[in-house]
Amino acid sequence: MFARENKKEKGAETTFFEAVPASVLKNPNDAPPPLALTPEQDRALYRKIDIRLMPILSLMYLLSFMDRGNARLQGLETQLGLTGNKYNVALVSPVPSCLFEGLVLKKFRPSRWLPGITVLWGIVMTCMGLVKNYPQLVGCRVCLGVAEAGLFPGVTYFLTLWYPRYDIQYRVGLFFGAATIAGAFSGLLAYGIGFMSGTHGLLGWSWIFILEGIATVAVGILSFFVLHGCDAPGTASFLTPEERAYVIWRKSDATTRCIGADFFFFCDVDGDSHAGEDEDFSLKYIRAAFLDWQVWVHILIYMSVVAPLYGCALFLPFGYSTAVSQLLTVPLYVFGTLVLLTFSLLSDRLKMRSPFIVAAQLMALVGFSINAADVPSGAKYFGMFLCVAGAYASFPGVIAWLGNNLAPQYKRAVGMALHIGIGNFSGAIASNIYRKQDAPRYVLGHAVELGFLGMGLVLTPLTAWIYSRINAHRDAVQGSDGKYDSMTAEELKALGDRAPNFRYSL
Repeated sequence: MFARENKKEKGAETTFFEAVPASVLKNPNDAPPPLALTPEQDRALYRKIDIRLMPILSLMYLLSFMDRGNARLQGLETQLGLTGNKYNVALVSPVPSCLFEGLVLKKFRPSRWLPGITVLWGIVMTCMGLVKNYPQLVGCRVCLGVAEAGLFPGVTYFLTLWYPRYDIQYRVGLFFGAATIAGAFSGLLAYGIGFMSGTHGLLGWSWIFILEGIATVAVGILSFFVLHGCDAPGTASFLTPEERAYVIWRKSDATTRCIGADFFFFCDVDGDSHAGEDEDFSLKYIRAAFLDWQVWVHILIYMSVVAPLYGCALFLPFGYSTAVSQLLTVPLYVFGTLVLLTFSLLSDRLKMRSPFIVAAQLMALVGFSINAADVPSGAKYFGMFLCVAGAYASFPGVIAWLGNNLAPQYKRAVGMALHIGIGNFSGAIASNIYRKQDAPRYVLGHAVELGFLGMGLVLTPLTAWIYSRINAHRDAVQGSDGKYDSMTAEELKALGDRAPNFRYSL
């Protein structure tokens, strides 16, 4: 059942340094195979990992989304005198995020970095509830953007250390689904907190930031304890040595990631580099990420998803009273969460990314088209279901797709940082296209969102077609010229996704 040749590679000495006795590692060829688990035991082990990692990570991300938009409905604009587009400008926290988030990947231990920035942005969010004017609000938003910058790229890369190639999107979906749930829960919470308006001289928007900030600090402190010993499978204190070896094997063994099909053959050759433990840093990996065509194309695809997503998260103009508007957001995000998790689960099981991204983009396209049209409010509300579901359901697939197709690990880390960092500039655009003078139809804002979605609907299938052509070419020429016959496994792994036996996910 287990391919022993994987233990004979050079990387085995570091890959299993915490998983097997040191005496065995002196002779890696004699290293025993990991546990031979049944499918039921395999699922039980990954449930154990899920229970340890996913709830706390999802809760942290949920709290990072809790403040998006609801404070506006509780008197923020009125008290701080946010005339014109000042509110839109104050929302542009993705810009500082772009500048800082690339610095955190591969640099700090996740068990310290992720809780640390959670506590930091909780403090900043609490301070936002005490601001008295527009400059103070903008300053806090910039600090909040810097503090939150490392969370999403950090957690996304952290998950790639733990889960095999085609188990990752569902986990990203669970994690990101917390943001969707936050859209629903924050509406209910904001509605309840609104009754505190006037307490100690503070309006409802102040209490939203203060209470959610305090909750974020508490979760950040808790996460220090929950994530302790969870930096990577090889050092996981909550797993037995045998379980550590199995998790690493599941990520490195080719049989877990090679799936035949009629016209392509997936095979990720970067092996243990997914585990993030056995690769030495080199500037060539940074250069490779910057020069790789797929990183820049995926950035545009990412932008086509993020702009509508921020549009949904920050602006849902219903035209009703504050209380009714808050409550109307709940079913939107519940539906979006269900669609997101369904698409993520199917994408992993079918081992395909692009079809589900396209399907979600089409949903959002229809939804924004309805809202741009001159139709009754009931029809617009129906369109918002499609906007939210489409924008949120496409996001995990876009992240998982590039993560699947970049190798080795340092190239993946840099590529994902560029992907998320630069791509988030479209969030800044979305924060400024829904102008007050365009209410209530917001034709300009919806038109720009439709433009982003149109770009994605062209680039997504085009990219999948290019990948399929590359896979077909490698199928045809692999082994025919003997060019790579003399290369070792480590040399092939260093080539990453450019290796002849690497197959791109479609």
